[in-house]
Amino acid sequence: MNRMVETHGVRVLTVEPDGATLGSEDDAVELIGQAYGEEADVVVVPVARIDERFFALRTRVAGDVVRKFAAYRIRLVVLGDLGTHLESDSFRAFVHEINKGTDIWFLPDRAALDERLRTAAETLGRSR
Repeated sequence: MNRMVETHGVRVLTVEPDGATLGSEDDAVELIGQAYGEEADVVVVPVARIDERFFALRTRVAGDVVRKFAAYRIRLVVLGDLGTHLESDSFRAFVHEINKGTDIWFLPDRAALDERLRTAAETLGRSR
């Protein structure tokens, strides 16, 4: 069961660590639908729920998923240790650039998410 909480005025839907992986646009649309149903501003997906193809940028899975979330104005947070995935120069650069924005974040833990949401609430207000 996914969990909904409100943090710094932002509704956050957290996906449970067990279950199907996020690995396609269709998977993204399903999560976005759940987010809309819960009136969530943010969807948090543990790294364990991210399909391996997402981390190989040549597959375009990451780009497709990121664009889908951005188009629906739902922030996606990939939460957890990216470990060996950051050994890829291209993926490491992708994470670095994406984390500069406000739509998609790769964060190591819940404390980092809390801090980013606090900062976003202070500077940008709610996203919807």
